[in-house]
Amino acid sequence: MPPKAFSTKLLKQGEVDDFHRLAHKIWPVTFKNILSEAQIAYMLEMMYSEESLIKQQEDGCKLFLIKADDQNIGYLSIQHNKENSGKTKVHKIYVLPEFHGTGAGRFLMDLALTEAKKEGATAVFLNVNRYNNAIGFYEHYGFKKLYTEDNDIGQGYLMEDWVMEIPMPSP
Repeated sequence: MPPKAFSTKLLKQGEVDDFHRLAHKIWPVTFKNILSEAQIAYMLEMMYSEESLIKQQEDGCKLFLIKADDQNIGYLSIQHNKENSGKTKVHKIYVLPEFHGTGAGRFLMDLALTEAKKEGATAVFLNVNRYNNAIGFYEHYGFKKLYTEDNDIGQGYLMEDWVMEIPMPSP
């Protein structure tokens, strides 16, 4: 049964424990057919340890949790004016697999675009693993593939991504 309503919460500085826990539930399932268990573990520590999430907040990332019926079901991380580009970057957007198809992902993406518009962003962009099924979701939203990039993240691992972008309407 679909949830009755979604709500989001912007996390205060250092308030990252629920975000951290959700990532450890979502990532192993999301990437089990794309990345090795060792790479998933490495990336969870690198990007989702509480220390890393706090540092991301210090660097200007806004972290949001989405709830359905009082249960945390996903998260969003965005950063405005990434590298003085005038664009908003969606760093993280994930929903528990059992909530796929409920509108939770759309709810989070709508939030990202609304926040970007409030900040006067010219576009919203993101990186997505080239083998992630979410590419179709982003394309449906209007994101276009710009280019591929391989980012060396250490320990012999690469993030093999598409960079995708959607322009924001002019005011």
